[in-house]
Amino acid sequence: MTDDAQRALSAQIELGALRARIDAIDDAILKLVSERAGIAQEVGRTKKGEKIYRPEREAQIVRRLRETNPGPLSGDTVERLIREIMSACRALEETTRIAYLGPAGTFTQQAVTKHFGHDIEALAEADIDACFHAVETGRADFAVVPVENSTEGAIARTLDLIVASPLKICGEVMLPIHQTLMRKEASLDGIQRVYGHAQSLAQCQLWLARHLPEAERISVVSNSEGARLAAAEPDAATLGSEAAAELYGLAVVQERVEDEASNTTRFLVLGQDDTPPSGRDKTSLVMSTKNEPGAVVKLLQPLADTGISMSKLESRPARSSNWEYLFFVVCEGHRRDARLAAALADIEARAAFLKILGSYPAAS
Repeated sequence: MTDDAQRALSAQIELGALRARIDAIDDAILKLVSERAGIAQEVGRTKKGEKIYRPEREAQIVRRLRETNPGPLSGDTVERLIREIMSACRALEETTRIAYLGPAGTFTQQAVTKHFGHDIEALAEADIDACFHAVETGRADFAVVPVENSTEGAIARTLDLIVASPLKICGEVMLPIHQTLMRKEASLDGIQRVYGHAQSLAQCQLWLARHLPEAERISVVSNSEGARLAAAEPDAATLGSEAAAELYGLAVVQERVEDEASNTTRFLVLGQDDTPPSGRDKTSLVMSTKNEPGAVVKLLQPLADTGISMSKLESRPARSSNWEYLFFVVCEGHRRDARLAAALADIEARAAFLKILGSYPAAS
């Protein structure tokens, strides 16, 4: 046998041994996942009618595995795997119904999948109002809605609705937004119109001005609607996710046409119940000030005095009266934490209005 043949034979033997090890590991994974599912069913029976989905518990599991992950898989990959396993185990007990801003193929649907996995019933709603209504009436267990984008700022309708709604924030999802330009053929030539949701068009305005300066930009209710239109019009293109391209049979002309590489949208998970502490939480609240000098500073002072970090401050006109404003705040900690509870009590004494929108696990 020649040296080359000997090396080839040795490589085949080594490859066979490695594949046998992979097969054995796959068998062990299957056995352990099945064992986990069985224990999850026992936990479900022990709960006796309590909600199967526990945001704080799932957040603790994800956080622990990300922190102890030895590699070479990334933390994001590990999180995606465990969330799918938890989703499948949840589905053995009950179907979790999630209302989201549809139609299918939107970034909000991606946020739903990222947070809840695929073993759910996803309910595509026509607008953000319908997402709230679906949970308020019991047609859905939870809703996922966008609340802010790192490039374009707050989603006003979400903020307006959450003030009056009885729903509570029980989670958040941070989704990197990569806009894709797509049409019937993979070419920039002959594009006369570009469809897209207003937020998507705004996130890509510099790229569009540079590469398609003559094309008309047309705002539509969703990027999925833009994909539907572009699929029927040879001289049109649309912005959106790669999932929408696949769903509507469009060719990808250019990936990642967003102007900011770090473009991210934050989504809220809304439900009927308060969420217990997970160990690394945020609390969202909305408040208004009394009409007196320095009122806003006085309102926020308790957070500073107790050393609580505030990650978000957003003002919105109050619908109840002209020239009055509501202030939306996101701060670190859970409302049950002693320091934050004391600060909130102090704020309540100073505020004309205060509503705690929810305490929930901070996104990874």
